[in-house]
Amino acid sequence: MLAAQRAIRWLHTSTDVPRLTRFTLQAPKSVEVEYSNGCKFNLSSEFLRIHSPAVDGKVRSIGGEKVIFGRRHVGIMSAEPVGNYGVRIVFDDLHKTGIYTWDFFYHIGSNKFALMRNYIKTLRKHGLSRDPPKRK
Repeated sequence: MLAAQRAIRWLHTSTDVPRLTRFTLQAPKSVEVEYSNGCKFNLSSEFLRIHSPAVDGKVRSIGGEKVIFGRRHVGIMSAEPVGNYGVRIVFDDLHKTGIYTWDFFYHIGSNKFALMRNYIKTLRKHGLSRDPPKRK
């Protein structure tokens, strides 16, 4: 997953991204973004949470690899504008430190399936689940 995040950062700074034409919060489950080149991405709250551009205390480090797990049912409470370049998404697990730029949305949307596939492989490799831990 760390390699995927580095690739996203590299892409984020290396290419021209079309202009955002529409942002729609479909709380609590997803965000939809549309760009001037016609690309439209529906990004689930789980996908956005696990690919948050910020790191918080709910990340588990396993063998030097940062792994966020148990977020299948996380929801989006709100999206707050940040300047004219992005939004801060507040999740119901109280994570709210990541600023999602319009460029970042484009890059994770463009690579959505590969990123999710790699995330699931990482979870399996470490015996973790997308489901939250069961309460005792």
